Amino acid sequence: MMMYRTPLRLALFAGLLASGLSVSVPALAQDAPSTEDLRALRFYIEQNETTARDAEIRRLQAEYPGWTPPEDLTALLKTGPTTEIADMYNRLSRGDVAGARRIMEQAQARYPSWVVPSDLSEQMELAEAQAAFDRAVASRDVNTAIQTVTATPSLLRCDRINNTWNLASLQAGTGNKAGAYVAYRQIVNTCNEIPDLVATIEKSEAVTTNDQLESLVDAAKSRFVTQSATFDALGNRLMAGRGVVREDDEPAATTTTTTRTPRTTATTTAPAPRATAAPQAAAPAPAPRSTARASSSRNPTSLPRSGDGRLSRTAAAARAGNFRECAAQSSHPRSLDIAYERAWCVYNLERPLEALAYFSMAANGGLGASVTRDARFGITLALLKRNMTEEASRIAANTDLTLDQRREVEGTILNQRGVRAYANKDFTATINYFNALEAIDGTLPRDLAIIRGYAYLNRGDATKARAIFEQLHNQLATDETRTAISATY
Repeated sequence: MMMYRTPLRLALFAGLLASGLSVSVPALAQDAPSTEDLRALRFYIEQNETTARDAEIRRLQAEYPGWTPPEDLTALLKTGPTTEIADMYNRLSRGDVAGARRIMEQAQARYPSWVVPSDLSEQMELAEAQAAFDRAVASRDVNTAIQTVTATPSLLRCDRINNTWNLASLQAGTGNKAGAYVAYRQIVNTCNEIPDLVATIEKSEAVTTNDQLESLVDAAKSRFVTQSATFDALGNRLMAGRGVVREDDEPAATTTTTTRTPRTTATTTAPAPRATAAPQAAAPAPAPRSTARASSSRNPTSLPRSGDGRLSRTAAAARAGNFRECAAQSSHPRSLDIAYERAWCVYNLERPLEALAYFSMAANGGLGASVTRDARFGITLALLKRNMTEEASRIAANTDLTLDQRREVEGTILNQRGVRAYANKDFTATINYFNALEAIDGTLPRDLAIIRGYAYLNRGDATKARAIFEQLHNQLATDETRTAISATY
């Protein structure tokens, strides 16, 4: 914290004045009374003691012949900045750190006895450090970034979690994966927001060994025992993304989609029907007890790009929406093009794990840019059907999806995140996710609108919740809307 002390010579000067010795040291003479000299006058002004006030003014003028009191004597009561302080805070909130510092220095010059409030001083220093850190991140200067956070550790507080993420990214970029892991571990060990911990562990996937990744998951579980299922599901998903899968006897998918045909075949492009996500997200799957094994042991073997004579019959069945026939015709595919057709068919038969395997083969099979893109889109949909929201988001972020594909994926991701946030009692996040979903689709499904209303209610905004419930009730009156409206009173 910055400390502001009166310079030694001013302290000596004040002592001389207090002892009545000022006349013996003309070298320290001044043209106007100091703030301390005006203390008595300010007291008389505040008390409206006009006789004592006028006498004190005469005394001060005799001691400081060049000084003339202001016409408005109440101006003397102001010993420090007022509106300037608000301006400093406003500039800091806008990121104008230099402007805030300039106003502070001007105020200090105008009011020499003014002591900067500790909170303002701390915020100023933090804002300047943040600006320096941001410049280091932008220039990929890891050394300066580390020096900055070392000098200002509060940059790594949980409410500035992006700084720690950026620091880890810089360290990973220089090959210092151990340093990045330490940064991620600090978040897991100290921060309390479950979505932040989930995101941190996901980010760590790029720099951690299997043991380190499992250690982060275990650390999160030990701190938040009631969220163990969430972190178990996260760990299983990330390990699966590394090619290690665990046996899962029970399907975890709750997101349902409309019937879907292949986006692109080896020779033609099919239309893309819009998927509709179900309003409820499944509870995170518990950690399976079986041992891990390489995903290659459950995936079909590598196949040539083409050559399976059943392709035309399989594609025809898919176009007709006869997905069972499509699956029957493509059993044990002998080429990648028919494996790709089969992926869409089994996806529509609610077999997302099998679809995921075939989509993955097609995406890496060199079948052309369009098929590769659409196969990755299929991977994303299959992951979403398994309620693996964040993994799907990662795939989508690294795929050049079409506008319609991206809108569909982002809508489903927002749907699932919103429902999950509500289950975790993060009502503000629920509202934000559903608002974003409404902005994408232009409307919000009725069931999600009701959840959003309850999120407002649980957040304490009964008026907003009632408005939502009444609007839904006016559209279609049901027991559900009547109960919801009653809950707002």
